[in-house]
Amino acid sequence: MYSGIFNLAIIISLAAILGILAKILKQPAILAYIASGILIGIFGNFHLIDKEIFGTFSDLGIMFLLFMIGLEINFGSLKLVGRTSMVVGTCQIAITSIMGFLLALTFHFGYLQSAYIAIALTFSSTIIAVKLLSEKKDLNSLYGKISIGFLLAQDFLAILILIFLAGMQNGKNLSFEDIIVTSIKGLILFGLTLFLGRKILPSVFDKIARSQELLFVASLAWCLGVASIVAKTGFSIEIGGFLAGLSLANTSESLQIASKVKPLRDFFVLMFFVILGSSLASFNFSGIIIPIIIFSLFVLIGKPLIIMAIMGFLGYKKRIGFLSGVTVAQISEFSLVLAVAGVKLGHLADKEASLITSIAIITITLSGYLITHNEELYRRMGKYLSIFEKRARKNTPWKEDIFDKPIILIGSHRVGQNIAANLLKEDLLVIDFDPDIVSRLRREGYTALFGDVADAEVFEKANIEKARLVISTSPQVEDNLRLMKEIESLGENKPKIIVRAENEEDARLFYKEGADYVIVPHLTSGQYLGKSVSIDPELKILERLKRSDLKAMENHEK
Repeated sequence: MYSGIFNLAIIISLAAILGILAKILKQPAILAYIASGILIGIFGNFHLIDKEIFGTFSDLGIMFLLFMIGLEINFGSLKLVGRTSMVVGTCQIAITSIMGFLLALTFHFGYLQSAYIAIALTFSSTIIAVKLLSEKKDLNSLYGKISIGFLLAQDFLAILILIFLAGMQNGKNLSFEDIIVTSIKGLILFGLTLFLGRKILPSVFDKIARSQELLFVASLAWCLGVASIVAKTGFSIEIGGFLAGLSLANTSESLQIASKVKPLRDFFVLMFFVILGSSLASFNFSGIIIPIIIFSLFVLIGKPLIIMAIMGFLGYKKRIGFLSGVTVAQISEFSLVLAVAGVKLGHLADKEASLITSIAIITITLSGYLITHNEELYRRMGKYLSIFEKRARKNTPWKEDIFDKPIILIGSHRVGQNIAANLLKEDLLVIDFDPDIVSRLRREGYTALFGDVADAEVFEKANIEKARLVISTSPQVEDNLRLMKEIESLGENKPKIIVRAENEEDARLFYKEGADYVIVPHLTSGQYLGKSVSIDPELKILERLKRSDLKAMENHEK
């Protein structure tokens, strides 16, 4: 027992130290966790892979991550990109599998081994994509929704393959009956999840939510319980976690549940990456260095190009195709599980398993940089990507005109929504990258443009040079600096510019670069409240502020 605690202390301490170093160097935390595993595997006196408890921690990390994905899914918004996700996911799987298979044959792998390698290369990591997109606050963007959609389609196919392989391990042959039974079970579980999520769980969790502690415990019990039941049906606990989260997505407490489960998820996901890194120390690289490099380049470059080509064919702009493509520039944790299953069945040797795992380490590490810096990469490469964009482009689900509004608001989330509520609708154009927000604003009578001002076409449609005021509520420093530079280039007739800063250091930078006013939440709210109280000695204004805030909070929940 004490040995296990000591091992856990080493893992967490090393991950914390390297995590701090990674933050100082502005590198992804995932890289620090993988590096921790490599160091433990090389210098440690114990083997994480042989420890059942650490393996369980790793599985729980994936389960809780998919639980969070399920919690954040909005079926209304998925309708917008559901067809695209399925088409892109299906085409990508088919094209990548064929190309990967042919590539493996050129390195003289057998047909069966080539099939395993091709399938392993096909799948991309939902864990990596969701974690990094969440950190970038891009999960609700159009490319984020499309990416998560086709990644989930990949995961479902991966689970089906693993289930069939598990059946073969039990001595059964793969048959058409197995496929039918698995499909039926999956449909039943999904249908039951939707029924519970819409008809029963919202009222149950409304009562539980009176106690925050009980809400956390009940959510945890539900997640683990559903995962256990789903595992009994032949699916993985990861799929069970996803279904558990999906069933709670319609509850009004979903955001509270997500905030409480997030630290637990982060801990267990850390264990997954540490174990992944530790396995690298014992690899045999003899004779597979060149294939590892070529296959890794295929995953890092080839897969994104395939996604871009498919999305360009569907009519999406090159920017959406590029950002979506970058999210698949790695292989999945399911690829590693597939390799282990292949070794157990005698289909693969250690050589092929080492190949697949090495590709996973390389691509997972490097794709973290690609996703984190995807906007910067696009700005540098965008002009060379027009080949992936059709003339009849599918920029958004709506047709847009050239606008002419005196006030332009960029971003309508928490801060932006409150700003919009206090301005005249006929004077305001709202630009947002979240299709849900654009749809809601249009229903409420606002003029809203779907897109990103980083896109030159959106900048042109917004007709910013005709506005008298531009307000950006984005907390991203680079986005605001780029917007200010574009407005500065308009010359003497440029509009006034208000931007948002998360801290006083950024605020000073924005003022230095020419901002007319900078929203610093704690400063701006303090000034507003102070002035409101000073002009009303009888404090009747507090009741008006209270009603206004309650109304705004109701709108946020919609």
